Amino acid sequence: MNWWFAATAFLTLALILALLYRPLGDYMAWVFTSDRHWRVERFIYRLSGVDPDRQQSWRGYLTSILAFSLIGFVLLYLLLRTQQFLPYSLGMGPMSPDLAFNTVASFVANTNWQSYSPEQTVGYTAQAVGLTVQNFVSTAVSMAVAIALIRGIASRGGRSGLGNFWVDLVRANLRILLPISLLAAVLLLAGGVIQNLAAPVEIETVAGLTQTLPGGPVASQEAIKMLGTNGGGFFNANSAHPFENPTPWTNMLQTLLLLLIPFTMPRTVGTMVGDQRAGYALLATMAVLFVLVYVPLTGFEFAGAGTAPKLAGGALEGKEQRFGIVGSTLFATATTGTTGGAVNSMHGSYTAFGGLMLMFDMMLGEVAPGGAGSGIYTMLVLMVIAVFLTALLLGRAPVYLGKRLGTQEMKLVSIAILVMPTLAIGGIAVSFAIPSVQAEIVSSMGNEGSHGLSEVLYAFVSAAINNGSAFAGLSANTPLLNVTLGIVILLGRFIPIVLVLALAGSFSLQGKAESTLELPLHRPQFVGLLVALIVFIAVPMFVPYLLAGPFAEGFVR
Repeated sequence: MNWWFAATAFLTLALILALLYRPLGDYMAWVFTSDRHWRVERFIYRLSGVDPDRQQSWRGYLTSILAFSLIGFVLLYLLLRTQQFLPYSLGMGPMSPDLAFNTVASFVANTNWQSYSPEQTVGYTAQAVGLTVQNFVSTAVSMAVAIALIRGIASRGGRSGLGNFWVDLVRANLRILLPISLLAAVLLLAGGVIQNLAAPVEIETVAGLTQTLPGGPVASQEAIKMLGTNGGGFFNANSAHPFENPTPWTNMLQTLLLLLIPFTMPRTVGTMVGDQRAGYALLATMAVLFVLVYVPLTGFEFAGAGTAPKLAGGALEGKEQRFGIVGSTLFATATTGTTGGAVNSMHGSYTAFGGLMLMFDMMLGEVAPGGAGSGIYTMLVLMVIAVFLTALLLGRAPVYLGKRLGTQEMKLVSIAILVMPTLAIGGIAVSFAIPSVQAEIVSSMGNEGSHGLSEVLYAFVSAAINNGSAFAGLSANTPLLNVTLGIVILLGRFIPIVLVLALAGSFSLQGKAESTLELPLHRPQFVGLLVALIVFIAVPMFVPYLLAGPFAEGFVR
């Protein structure tokens, strides 16, 4: 019966995504290729002094992204440091400099790692005007980078233009993120998610105790938090809080929102490059990787070791009864497979091997299916590597969708796949090598031994891959950890963007080359090769940490 529920939930989600795949994927392709500007868009361009018809080179596109992100960083930092002067601050004081730096880095980088308890730290204005706005624009930046890479691949005239970042930014927000978020917010409101400006209220419980009920504009933030694969919760319990995620069907809706853009962007790729087989290959790879995590994760939680889990029908510690194991593992697979970071269960309370699967999902590189935008450009980077290796095996010139893969392209993608493991493993190594940082990390660990190591490993992988979820137990709100993780988050965000845009620029300068591959790139055997390649790239570098962390914990128990 447990597996029947697991299969039914998965197939329901898959069916909805299948129905939306073509219309939403084609709509996004139209949004980013249309020559017509809406009137409100033209007003924004005039106000900003932007020429919407001017093409940008990859360097110009990158400069615009960095300038926009820097401005957003400074404004959000000032807002968090002065929130005590804002309306609806609820008496909250300013964030400390290190916590403000960490928070701003996290939200600007579409990571939403939270080292703080939101209801005790951030007022309504800071949430709505600062954090929610960044949820929109940081997602739009990710989508713009993906579109720039797709344009580079689709170009056939040898021109260096990748479009205009400011146009892509405005269109992503006004035409895609905002309307879907409005619809999602209304549905969440209907499901019981709160939306108000009421101050927290103290009530007397049935047991005669006092409890504080929070308020806030939650539904509006919750919608873009999930749709944009952001993940930052309005409350400390995140999507486990009944005011953020009240019922099983809102839980399914939030899971759907997490996966909606990542799983439909392959259709956008196929439409823009004129070959839907390429999109189906990307989609199939993402789906296979998703299943490879979801099935064993759910199995480990069903078979939770110990007498109590067996009597309860599985490992329910840290999970909400209203969601159960299936609602928790499906959500967890979605959030660690994207840059979501939202949680409806405490990942640190999963079984040792269940926690291992969550780490493995992030270590894949956020391609199962990855974040809104970041997932598709990461998958395309890995596709380039797979095509190159396949061509070498067959003794043919490597060509992907009419673009020849030369030395420059392979250097860029080779560096790109090393960014996340270098930052995660390097961050852990450097942190433990510096005595003062090591002492701070050890004192912040909620558990000793292998589980404590898992907490630290999870935190650094989550930061480096811009996921933002936490294993729980690690009290990361310390000056050194805030700064260290904030730097890892920023490097994990912008180094890949630089490399991806450089790759897009290199492709855009090429004309069309004919493929000489004997293996069709849309067939199951190539998808299988790509899946194996992704796993081969992801796993080996982390094996020593996994053996000392979740493996050691699992076998000891």
